[in-house]
Amino acid sequence: MKNGAWDAPPVSRDRVIARFPKCYRPEACLQLKDNFHVDVKCVCKGRQTRTAGFKISKVVVVGDLYVGKTSMINRFCKDVFDRDYKATIGVDFEIERFEIAGVPFNLQIWDTAGQEKFKCIASAYYRGAEVIIIAFDLADIQTLEHTWQWLEDALRENDPGLNSIFLVGTKKDLLSQAECERTEADAIKIATEMQAEYWSVSSKTGENVREFFFRVAALAFEASLLKELRKIDLPTTKIGEGSTICIERPTTGPLESTANSATGCC
Repeated sequence: MKNGAWDAPPVSRDRVIARFPKCYRPEACLQLKDNFHVDVKCVCKGRQTRTAGFKISKVVVVGDLYVGKTSMINRFCKDVFDRDYKATIGVDFEIERFEIAGVPFNLQIWDTAGQEKFKCIASAYYRGAEVIIIAFDLADIQTLEHTWQWLEDALRENDPGLNSIFLVGTKKDLLSQAECERTEADAIKIATEMQAEYWSVSSKTGENVREFFFRVAALAFEASLLKELRKIDLPTTKIGEGSTICIERPTTGPLESTANSATGCC
């Protein structure tokens, strides 16, 4: 422990995000940008302490039974693929540690059951989600049609307008390129109506899985810091659950100008 903050254990090299991750396709993306928000960049460059306990953003993954939610999570978290996964009972979760723009950050990824009989159990775990991922099977158009209901269920347990939403087509390896493009055209239309970002992945081959979760982590990290920065009205800025980042600044004056004077980075 140094200066009132616990030293964070090192993050694996393959979980370091130094540049803002690209989107899957421009027409499937709500945020066409290639860098973090100016206030986030300034705070990260000007930080004085690391976290005293990691900052965590909660992610819930929802969708029909057997669309590949668990396979996608396990491909990213454990780099494994097993075509014989059993259906998730209730909920399960993984915690992935990142370093984003030099700051420690965690994603708590909740894998929820797709079976109707477990909906009451799983829905209790939707609460407090900063990110909602709705998965469907690219090879089964009916699962795409059900995504609206899954989104409504997840939003019912959360405050409106506070979630980042992603629509993800799985099992990309099962389709030809032409078939995939036809299904994706429909999926992108739905994602636009949902105000969601669209991705397609293959857990079997690993295609786009790492890129997708890096994108989720970067956007969740940025949204979390901006949310806390906008709440600040005290002389000392604290980001995260604990003294994640402390920036001494006057009690008056706009955030951006004080960040500029404190760090000289923007």
